[in-house]
Amino acid sequence: MAEVLVYVDHMDGAVRKPTLELLTLARRLGDPVALALGPGAENTASALAEHGAVKVLTADAAEFADYLVVPKVDALQAAYEAVSPAAVLLPSSAEAKEIAARLAVRIGSGIITDAVDLEAGEAGPVATQSVFAAAFSTRTRVSKGTPVITVKPNSAPVEAAPAAGVVEALSVSFSAKATGTKVVSRTARESTGRPELTEAAIVVSGGRGVNGAENFAVIEALADSLGAAVGASRAAVDAGWYPHSSQVGQTGKSVSPQLYIASGISGAIQHRAGMQTSKTIVAINKDAEAPIFDLVDYGVVGDLFEVVPQLTDEIKTRKG
Repeated sequence: MAEVLVYVDHMDGAVRKPTLELLTLARRLGDPVALALGPGAENTASALAEHGAVKVLTADAAEFADYLVVPKVDALQAAYEAVSPAAVLLPSSAEAKEIAARLAVRIGSGIITDAVDLEAGEAGPVATQSVFAAAFSTRTRVSKGTPVITVKPNSAPVEAAPAAGVVEALSVSFSAKATGTKVVSRTARESTGRPELTEAAIVVSGGRGVNGAENFAVIEALADSLGAAVGASRAAVDAGWYPHSSQVGQTGKSVSPQLYIASGISGAIQHRAGMQTSKTIVAINKDAEAPIFDLVDYGVVGDLFEVVPQLTDEIKTRKG
């Protein structure tokens, strides 16, 4: 069976959920071979093997932490040459998409970004993408070289499928450009205790209708009752009501949760571009003509300051 190379997103050996989803998709195409880089790479083997990796390639060097992107591209290219895979899969994070693009250029292959599904095809993997504010779904395949595909989080279930997970050290020769951009400092992001926005199964977002930073407590209360992440529209972020790191949209983050609740968000195309692939969308807005209602599965026409607290109380009651 053909091998499929999967780029591992981890933090000091703790594998992040989008990578486990990639392994589910990779098994549809062949035998997953995982590539883990940086500190703790070897510690990823157990989780990767549990979810289907037949082999885990690892490499650690100061370059992965001290310099941006290029050292990881060098390593992914080395893994590609060692494995000769039928496809290369990466999560659709900002960094991974840059790595994917650079790899595709180096190996002369086509690239597909932000896939929401993958299936095996006679002429190679076929990716499904959601485009034009979810007005269309496209099915696409790479026609030149080895497909390099990035996949949005929450596009596949995490499924246990124990495999050998044989760990092998990967030899990496860094290119001259690997040290071109140096990381000079890092600042740990303050933890909110909520899920990572791009990986969360549920996202509750607030927009212009929230009408103030202090009123985001209503959005946060609903999110906390559901174990959800909190998002914000560009209007709310530009007004200074919520951090840019939580912005959902074309100039913010792209999310694809199982459930997306939009409160006080009109539904401008810029926002829709960042959440259109959500599995179920609920909108709460007092304007019955708001564009967001054209996209939703369920809509509530009403004042969010009346609807959202009632919804929060009902959820807490049902949870006991």
